[in-house]
Amino acid sequence: MTVIDLWKMYLDSIGEDLESTKKTYESWHFCNNEKDANALAELTKKGIKRATAGLLKSYEVENEPLPELGELHIIEDWNGNGVCVIKLKDVEILPFNEVTEAHAEIEGEGDGSLEYWRDEHLKFFKQDAEGLNFSFTEDMEIVFMIFETVFSS
Repeated sequence: MTVIDLWKMYLDSIGEDLESTKKTYESWHFCNNEKDANALAELTKKGIKRATAGLLKSYEVENEPLPELGELHIIEDWNGNGVCVIKLKDVEILPFNEVTEAHAEIEGEGDGSLEYWRDEHLKFFKQDAEGLNFSFTEDMEIVFMIFETVFSS
């Protein structure tokens, strides 16, 4: 399903349409590889994955605005198909090394443990930082976003 078709279906489900809505969205996929992007999109669609995290410095380097409460996002699969619509419920900025078991659990990845979360995010954040020409350190701040899945096809 295309992103715009999913957006239209979401708007219809809340009694709005493209012409009259004031709602906006951003669309994106998780991760930097097809397998993980698709798996995490499915976990989000099922309501298991309810959070995600990114490096604050990445937002700064890419001159991207920080996410804000209430924003709507369409989660895509690797191929750009719309999977579900999420709404941001909380945005927390904290150092990577202060992420807790509770944070890891709400992200809903792997076995839900902090150890799994740290291992996977260390790899991802190091790659992200390297691609943007800076070095990742464990005291760097992350943007931790808690969301709810509000619509899926």
